[in-house]
Amino acid sequence: MTSERFDKINTVLQNRQCNTTVVLENVNDPHNISAVMRSCDAVGIHSIYILNTKIPQHKKFGDRSSSSANKWMRVQQFTEVTTCVQALRKHFDILLCAYLDPQAQNLYHLDLTKKTALIFGNEVVGISDELKAQCDGSFLIPQIGMIQSLNISVACAVSIYEAFRQQQAQPKQIIPLPVTEQKSLFHTWAYPNLSSAETNE
Repeated sequence: MTSERFDKINTVLQNRQCNTTVVLENVNDPHNISAVMRSCDAVGIHSIYILNTKIPQHKKFGDRSSSSANKWMRVQQFTEVTTCVQALRKHFDILLCAYLDPQAQNLYHLDLTKKTALIFGNEVVGISDELKAQCDGSFLIPQIGMIQSLNISVACAVSIYEAFRQQQAQPKQIIPLPVTEQKSLFHTWAYPNLSSAETNE
């Protein structure tokens, strides 16, 4: 492995953060999911959650859309809302869904330096009522055009880049991956064809 590759992997892992995650509920198009992964990787989000209660679990994602970002992320898939929410509550304090309603908060008025899960729904029907009932609130991305909607991957990118902007402005609020996890991931990323035992020899 070259020194440049070594430094790149270390730098990426040191900048992975645990403040923000993304949840995708019943998103049909795997290319949309892959595009979300690519944006998440770009801002240091390490884990995303995929919840499929109405469609089969995705067996693969579009590598062209993700530039293989799924190789560098933890992708957790669920088939039940309750199980997914329980997993989220272990790591995140606030669950917010992208949903247009009178109570929805403006994205740019949120404090996204906290441990927050941002939840996006199906391309056509949006968030399910069951999942929305488990959330702590909803948010919207302000728009002034005729069409009051964005492609899900675009909406996600706008949202997580706002979280990234806020976190970069308050770096002391950023929660990094635990050092033990960074070391484990380093071996996995740097030596994907070797077992952990072999890399420790």
